[in-house]
Amino acid sequence: MAVLIPCYNEEAAIGKVVADFRAALPDATVYVYDNNSRDRTVEVAREAGAVVRREPLQGKGNVMRRMFADIEADVYVLVDGDDTYHAASAPALIERLWREQLDMVNGQRVTEIVEAYRPGHRFGNKLLTGIVARVFGNRINDMLSGYRVFSRRFVKSFPALSSGFETETELTVHALELRMPIAEVKTPYKDRPPGSQSKLNTIRDGIRILRTILILVKEERPMPFFSVLFGVLALASVVLAGPLVSTYWQTGLVPRLPTAVLSMGLMLLAFLSLTCGLILDTVTLGRREMKRMRYLSIPAPGSHPPGTGPAADGMTGGVAGGVTG
Repeated sequence: MAVLIPCYNEEAAIGKVVADFRAALPDATVYVYDNNSRDRTVEVAREAGAVVRREPLQGKGNVMRRMFADIEADVYVLVDGDDTYHAASAPALIERLWREQLDMVNGQRVTEIVEAYRPGHRFGNKLLTGIVARVFGNRINDMLSGYRVFSRRFVKSFPALSSGFETETELTVHALELRMPIAEVKTPYKDRPPGSQSKLNTIRDGIRILRTILILVKEERPMPFFSVLFGVLALASVVLAGPLVSTYWQTGLVPRLPTAVLSMGLMLLAFLSLTCGLILDTVTLGRREMKRMRYLSIPAPGSHPPGTGPAADGMTGGVAGGVTG
């Protein structure tokens, strides 16, 4: 089993995070991936007993891509390095994933501390989670949680295309789109320690996450996406053409030729959008089948005795119950 901690300027918190997860999961290897920190994050993490590696491309999504590519394990625990998540909950999350052969267990944040989970973040999380639930399925209540446990087949089938904080959205949509067995468990959430500052900008990162959702809707649900576009363009065309048609029936003339051309152009664009939706829907089905086949090629968690799975065959990382560094 591997504990994965992406870090950027977390000198004040990373030492305790590493120590807490080493205590909660003594058989796990704790990996800290530093993302160009300008403080002593690397030194503190190494002193606490973590395996420290670096990712020069800035952004949490870039770090996630590197971690998922480098580390081989049967179970992956992903957590932020800001000491806001409850390390003691990790064994229960892992046990549920392994016992029920799940692919992702999401740690739903529960806190009474306003400073730990600001109202703006709460509202944004509910709004964005609600959008994803409406489009892809209502199975996750805290889409932006940074505390998750994954199976090997989730990690090795995850494309990891985003670069920043929108990676949590991508993780959730990946699980929902492939209809993976997942669960969500409530876990305590606390405020950052003194000296640690959040890297999340509510407005800027919220817009980036919303943009990612729109892109994922276009990529994974092209027919509904382009059907909406078709409807908007067709309606605009009809609204513009209405007075022209009325005038034509009365006088036999088309007095506003530019408006007529614009109306015709909008209707052509509308049907072009509908055609794109039909074509891309077929392409998306093929992509989804390929991702599903890749996913199915990897054994499910709990399908083999601990220490005998693919990650035990001389690779780095570890397995549940018997870890190799």
